[in-house]
Amino acid sequence: MTAKIVIATRESRLALWQAGHVRDALVARFDVQVELLGMTTRGDQILDRTLAKVGGKGLFVKELETALEEGRAQLAVHSLKDVPMDLPEGFTLAAIWEREDARDAFVSPRHATLDELPLGAVVGTSSLRRQVQLLALRPDLRIEPLRGNLDTRLRKLDDGGYDAIVLAAAGLKRLGLEARIRALFETQRMIPAAGQGALGLEVRSDADWLRRLLDETNHRPSFLAGHAERAVSRALGGSCSMPLAAHAVWQGAQLVLDAALGHATQPARALLRARVQSAAADEAAARALGELAAVRLREAGAAGYLAA
Repeated sequence: MTAKIVIATRESRLALWQAGHVRDALVARFDVQVELLGMTTRGDQILDRTLAKVGGKGLFVKELETALEEGRAQLAVHSLKDVPMDLPEGFTLAAIWEREDARDAFVSPRHATLDELPLGAVVGTSSLRRQVQLLALRPDLRIEPLRGNLDTRLRKLDDGGYDAIVLAAAGLKRLGLEARIRALFETQRMIPAAGQGALGLEVRSDADWLRRLLDETNHRPSFLAGHAERAVSRALGGSCSMPLAAHAVWQGAQLVLDAALGHATQPARALLRARVQSAAADEAAARALGELAAVRLREAGAAGYLAA
C-alpha cells in the first residue's frame, strides 16, 4: 500500500519550490504519495518590524509544527537557517539535505560590488548578522530594514528604496534568479548564518517509519556541518536578536568552523571571531565542535556583547 505524506510549507514562492523539490525527490525514490499543505505563518504576516522585535525566526515554523501535531501534515520543510536552535518537545530534524550555495549575494541595479557603493549608500537587510558584517567592511553605509519574501525584497530594491540589498544566494539560485546577483561574498568576508543554504526536514519525534525513510535521504556532510553551526548559537543562547554567524566546511576529513559575533546595539563595534576544526565523525562530535567555537568567542569577550 502506497504511503501518503503531507508536507506543511509556507506559501512563499521559495518555500513552495523547496517543498516541491522534496516532494518530487521522495516520490522518485520511494513508494509514497506526497501532497503539499500551504500555510501562512506569523512571520509572513508581520512585515513592519524586524524579526528580532516580534519573536524571532520561530514565527516561520510554529504554524507548520501545529499542523504536524494535529496530524494534518507529517513533514515540514524549512530553510534550515529559519529553524530555531531548540525545537519544541516532540519534534525533531529527521534529515538535512545537501546545501546549496551558502554565500550571501550582493544585489544592486547600479553597482557591481559592495566596494563600488558611494559613501553613505543605503543597503537593505533586516539581518543583524549581515548588518554587523557589512559595517565591518564599510562603516559609512546606512543600513535600512528590509522584510518580506524574496520577490517583495527585490521589488522594493527595484522601486528605488535602496542602493543595494543583501540576500541568500541559495534562494535566488533555486528560483532561477541568479542573474540578479551582482557579486557573491566569499564566506571569509561575510560568514553565513547557521544552516544557510540547506533544507531541514522536521517531523514528529514519534513518526518512526517516516524518520527511518527520511534518514535514507540525509546528506551526511551537510547534516554534520549544520549541527556544528547550530550548536554555536545554542551554546550562546542564540536567537535572531543575536548578530551571530557560523559556517562550517569540509576540508578533507576535517570540519572547519568559522564563527563571528557582533554587538546588537552597537553594530559598528569590532567583530569577535573564532575558527575551530575537528574530524566531527558523528552528530555529537559536530555539536561539540560548535560548542568549542562558542567557548572561543566567550574567551574573546562575548559576554559583553551578549549582554546587549
